[in-house]
Amino acid sequence: MSTIAFDSFALTRIADFARSLSRLHQASRRKLVDDDEIDREFNAVCLSVWGYTTDDFSDDLFSAEDHVFLDTLDEAHARIFAAQAGYDLVDDQGMLTDWWGYCWMILAEKRGLLTPENRALARAAIEEKYLSAPNVIGVIVGR
Repeated sequence: MSTIAFDSFALTRIADFARSLSRLHQASRRKLVDDDEIDREFNAVCLSVWGYTTDDFSDDLFSAEDHVFLDTLDEAHARIFAAQAGYDLVDDQGMLTDWWGYCWMILAEKRGLLTPENRALARAAIEEKYLSAPNVIGVIVGR
C-alpha cells in the first residue's frame, strides 16, 4: 500500500479565498440565495486565485479525455488531483462546496488555457451569444 503525502504548507488553500462564498452556501441552507450571487462570488474566488474565471476559456479547449476525467471526478480524487497541482480544496468544514469548479480551473491552468487570447475569444463568444438574442442591443462587461 502506498501513501500519498503533501506538504500542506506548500499548498494554496483555496478556502482562504472562498470565505464569502462558503458563507453564501451556508446561508442558502436557511434562505433563498440568488444563483447569480453565488456565481459572482465563485468568479471572485477564481480571479483571486488564478486571475481568470471559467468564463475566460471555452470548454471546447479541453480534450475528450479531460471531459471524461472531470465528469467522473469524485471528492477523494479531486482532493488528490488538486494537491498534486499545489491546491487544497478543504476548509474547516470539509471539502469546499465548489470543488468541482475549482478542478476545472486547476485543469485549465495545467493545460495552459488561462491566457489573454483565450479570454478574448471566450468573451467575444459570450458577447456574440447575447447579441444574437432578440431585444439585446449591447453587452456591458465589467471586471
